[in-house]
Amino acid sequence: MDRSVADIPDVIIVGGGGSGIAAGVSCLERGLKVLLLEKQPQLGGTTGIAVGSFTASGTRHQRRNNIDDNSRDHNEDAGRFARSDVEAAGNCELREFFLSHAADTLDWLEAMGLRFHGPSPEPPNRVPRMHNVIPNAKAYISALHMRFLRLGGHITTNASVAGLLRTDGRVTGVTVDVNGIQRAETSKRGVVLAAGDYANNAQMIAEHKGPTFAAVEGINPDATGDGHRLVASVGGQLRNMSITYGPEFRFVPPPRKSFSQLLPSNPAAVKLMGALLPLVPKFVINAFIKRLLVTWQHPEDALLDDGAILVNKHGRRFCDELASSDREIAVANQPDKVAWILLDEAIIKRYSQWPHFISTAPEIAYAYVDDYLRLRPDVATAAGSLEQLAARRNLPPTELMAAAAGTQKFDGVPQMKRALQGNRWVLLGPVKSYFTTTEGGAAIDTSFRVLDRSGAAITGLYAIGQNGLGGQILWGHGLHIAWAMTSGRLVGKVLAEMDE
Repeated sequence: MDRSVADIPDVIIVGGGGSGIAAGVSCLERGLKVLLLEKQPQLGGTTGIAVGSFTASGTRHQRRNNIDDNSRDHNEDAGRFARSDVEAAGNCELREFFLSHAADTLDWLEAMGLRFHGPSPEPPNRVPRMHNVIPNAKAYISALHMRFLRLGGHITTNASVAGLLRTDGRVTGVTVDVNGIQRAETSKRGVVLAAGDYANNAQMIAEHKGPTFAAVEGINPDATGDGHRLVASVGGQLRNMSITYGPEFRFVPPPRKSFSQLLPSNPAAVKLMGALLPLVPKFVINAFIKRLLVTWQHPEDALLDDGAILVNKHGRRFCDELASSDREIAVANQPDKVAWILLDEAIIKRYSQWPHFISTAPEIAYAYVDDYLRLRPDVATAAGSLEQLAARRNLPPTELMAAAAGTQKFDGVPQMKRALQGNRWVLLGPVKSYFTTTEGGAAIDTSFRVLDRSGAAITGLYAIGQNGLGGQILWGHGLHIAWAMTSGRLVGKVLAEMDE
């Protein structure tokens, strides 16, 4: 499709998740024309399916609670979430730059009508820093989308970007396939890559992390590394591509949308919920958080350390439950990529009260066996015998009993520390192995320009969110969304201030 010069956008944004829409709004607020391309029929990306925490320091919410905090301390604490070898590979300077701007981003989002609950604690953060959006991460997408449209931005969905256009070394646009028709789109100031991570790209995972991990899925099936592929295609430098959050076990999603996902997320409703929040009894808030907890959090490894076993759909043990991450890889290679966690009476009793929990959002809420039986009957069932338990989950009873007794014999599975026994049994699952996020991304500078392998900026190409992590390690709740929104907001400022 030919465009007149007046119709050519200043900026093309590839990806309609949190960082991409934030970048679009920021550009539009500064008078730039924006074309946003999203490969799916709808916006949202990984941000749209997250819980929605935004972790930041020096916020007005902290000041209201008499919490004195700063980005330097925050950066130091953020470095304590990952293993020392992972943290050593990170770009600590870029992370402090990001954290120094995150509180302003929170203010920017609240000016659009978003509301946050918190701050809440999350060790090893020394003070509470986690701000949870109301009612969930859909609110980010709804508020940003509405503002994007009001400011006159243009969105094309079902638009898969196949390549980057270059003129004299400068990135000037993209080739894009829209509903099966390929065309070229050019921009005046640059292309911003905001296409998410590569957690569900088996080939990319195998190349950078190792072929044994290729069977593990990404928690977002649409996270296929499209932006990373585009960076590599023009000689961009990719950092930390072997570092992933996971694989880890997650229970399969509920068969229907959870209550929190059904709550309205348009700005007017969010503003009303935010105004009413101080009037809501604490036990109601805690119940809401616990429902989120059993929907989105992973079962603790300690369950398996304490003797629970994994069985597949044929009722058979298939791995050493104490060998992480071998067990996560083993689950990904089972029939249908699923497994169940079997608990006997002693383990059920142990995981029914503090300090032994099935899952947690640290110092906010803890979920025990009875919470799962009550709130997630689709993934938790109890019975007085193994025969009854097997019948309720359509597993072969003879094999399940042999697995519990430790009498199954086959290669690669060591003897259990003790046989499971008792008059009460619980089966949790299906569980699957997932990569939650990937930490690899384009090397960038603080203007979000993609750097080539020599460290020079590739003119006209920018990367934000998971595409532009720049070597940062952002483990801990709420840092990835905070980076998505902050990098999106700041790249708009950069593009508006540049010479055409």
